[in-house]
Amino acid sequence: MRIFGKYLADPNLWHLNRRSVSGAFAVGLFWAMIPMPLQMVAAAATAIPARVNLPVSVALVWLSNPLTMPPIFYFNYLVGTWLLPHQEPLRDMEMSLEWFTHSMGEIWQPLYVGSVVVGVVLGALGYITMRMYWRWHVVSQYRKRQQARSKPSSS
Repeated sequence: MRIFGKYLADPNLWHLNRRSVSGAFAVGLFWAMIPMPLQMVAAAATAIPARVNLPVSVALVWLSNPLTMPPIFYFNYLVGTWLLPHQEPLRDMEMSLEWFTHSMGEIWQPLYVGSVVVGVVLGALGYITMRMYWRWHVVSQYRKRQQARSKPSSS
């Protein structure tokens, strides 16, 4: 994180508010869907200029971890084959590093197209969901306070 230096002093990167957290969900969920090394650095490099919560952005990248990567990236690959003309899903797919590195020449286009599309859709859904949840939470807390005030005192 040292490469970001003085930019880390921005308080917006550390505050928890509706704008910061919902933006962090968009950033983190997008980068979690992109098959690349150093996803956390990419999430941080996006969160800093966007001025959204840095820890939440970086933490959400871990949705794609060694256990979840195969199904996530396979789904992204299928989305890519569906979106690109003349692309058929491979039938002899194996979940091994050797097969993946050997087949990357064939699968990279549908994999990355699908990953970007799924990342944008998931990021947008995360953003909207967090905005709505935050609003719902604030309104429900306000209503609870109003109800507590309107109850007669038992003195």
